[in-house]
Amino acid sequence: MRIALVAGEASGDVLGAGLVSALRVHYPDAEFIGVGGPLMRAVGVNTWWDCGELAVMGLLEVLRHLPRLLRLRRELAQRLLMKKPDVFIGIDAPDFNLALERKLKRAGIPTVHYVSPSVWAWREKRAARMAESADRVLCLFPMEPPIYARHGVDARFVGHPLADHYPLHADPSQARSALGIDSAARVLALLPGSRLGEIKRLGPIFIATAACLQAEDPALQIWVPMANAACRALFEQQLQEAKTCARFHRVDQQSDLVMQAADRILLASGTAALEALLCKRPMVVAYRINALTYWLVTRLKMMRVDRFSLPNALANEALVSECMQADCTPPRLYLAVEALQASPERMDYVQSRYLAIHQQLRQDASIRAAEEVVDLLRPSQHAT
Repeated sequence: MRIALVAGEASGDVLGAGLVSALRVHYPDAEFIGVGGPLMRAVGVNTWWDCGELAVMGLLEVLRHLPRLLRLRRELAQRLLMKKPDVFIGIDAPDFNLALERKLKRAGIPTVHYVSPSVWAWREKRAARMAESADRVLCLFPMEPPIYARHGVDARFVGHPLADHYPLHADPSQARSALGIDSAARVLALLPGSRLGEIKRLGPIFIATAACLQAEDPALQIWVPMANAACRALFEQQLQEAKTCARFHRVDQQSDLVMQAADRILLASGTAALEALLCKRPMVVAYRINALTYWLVTRLKMMRVDRFSLPNALANEALVSECMQADCTPPRLYLAVEALQASPERMDYVQSRYLAIHQQLRQDASIRAAEEVVDLLRPSQHAT
């Protein structure tokens, strides 16, 4: 058995590692090949390229890297067609993986796309074309399969691995003890993003906001988990340029502990917002992309929803404050963070909704995803 996987960034590396470990239960002697990161390599995947090669965000950013990405995809397709894997699994990175899957599927290789593009938010037309690329789509969120069903695409909800990782009822005191934070301290977690582009846009805004909050409350502790060394270097450069007197505790990674320890969280829109939900923490979600990219998205009416953060999309209501594009400024973020704990009744309601969503997403996702891959392969195995 030979299984090929392509993960597009660090979050895909996490998903890929969990999936490979679950697939080994069914195929202990399988060979795993493709594109991944350190976690996938640790579970035995022979990675021809690192997933960081694919981690590009935004329309204009993709255009700048397009020649390199197209060349990489051509070389990857050639190697995969020579290797003829029993199945190909594209993990997220739809702009890269779907075209690759389409080529492999036409060559007779079964294909799976793990992590649906955000068809619930924008460009639903992609759902109609998904069957050209993937024999099966594995969805992390329950609202996605019904969208695909309207277009005759085989899509299965498998749950989200992060929901399996986080306990249903987190203990902030344990997280604080692990980080050396006093149990009575007031803590703000700051997560300006895991990509350099996000930090370039949001870092100075977040720094100014947090500095204002600490000026108002000098005892406030500001904790900033950094995704990697490059992100930390950029953020520290921004701190120097801000010339602020505010105190920031920077830690390498450990975002899960920092969020569980925090009273309030200010973060960039994305998977971190889902993690904050799973930690049951009050949050403000910020979102700012390249101005021209945003103009194109809105001008072409590519976005289908008014709510862009995962907690609000999953709840189908406004559970968290969202500050998008022109609204993503230090004064607006300051007011939004300040308002988080104004109503205990509102906090209780939001946390109850967080818990219900957590329970819905907690499905042993890696195991279920592996079972769906095995199920897809079973007819071809019987044929041989």
